[in-house]
Amino acid sequence: MQRYFVKENIDGSTFTLPPEIFHHAIDVMRGKVSDKIEIVGPDQKIKLVELIAVESKSAEGKVIDISTQDPELPVEVTIVCGISKGDKVEKIVQKGTELGAKRFVLYNAARSVAKWDEKKAPKKLSRLQKIAKGAAEQSHRTVIPEVLFCQKLSDVLELTAGSDRRIVAYEESAKQGETGQLAQVLQKTKCNVNVQASSVSLTGFFGPEGGFAPDEIQALNQQQVVSVGLGPRIMRAETAPLYLLAALSFTLELE
Repeated sequence: MQRYFVKENIDGSTFTLPPEIFHHAIDVMRGKVSDKIEIVGPDQKIKLVELIAVESKSAEGKVIDISTQDPELPVEVTIVCGISKGDKVEKIVQKGTELGAKRFVLYNAARSVAKWDEKKAPKKLSRLQKIAKGAAEQSHRTVIPEVLFCQKLSDVLELTAGSDRRIVAYEESAKQGETGQLAQVLQKTKCNVNVQASSVSLTGFFGPEGGFAPDEIQALNQQQVVSVGLGPRIMRAETAPLYLLAALSFTLELE
């Protein structure tokens, strides 16, 4: 069943479909009377809606059920990535959304081949936010991840200072055979989820294609960001964040 996000909560039992939902549900998906869709608002409630009237340019829906089912990861995960070239960032946002990330922060890393400036960033962020929205609808989430941009690593460190845990995936740690640190972080995070009443947050830092420069790792470690290896294999820039999210999902939701 198709899921759509709306900017404002639906208060009444019947409502008119917003233009963007009408276009996809009716024009693209050929929706008709008695068909059902799901609508999610800022309250994160899943409302089952039956189409009760379909015209050429408008459609009416009726809320027939409300669910508070929570498909979100029990940890608020922020994925921080150095800007990579091509469509790598788009893949990270799309697949990372499917795997449960809450926020993406992109920045111009020292070794980023492609760099964003203040003029270029808004247009790129708008596109990435649309990708996140589409992926959130497809994966039946109740939250659309936020996509942000920072010029410098220092700005990212300030932005994520309130995170309960911060880790950096460092290839040198993997090369040196370090395998236990990530497992410890995952288990400690799981313990926090089980005993902590408030939400638990974790931030993962990932470099671009060329990895992190030594001074970036030094700056991260000075701010108590823990270096971890992601196993014995070296992953692509667009693969590493997904590895972390999958490991978190297994540890917190399946183990």
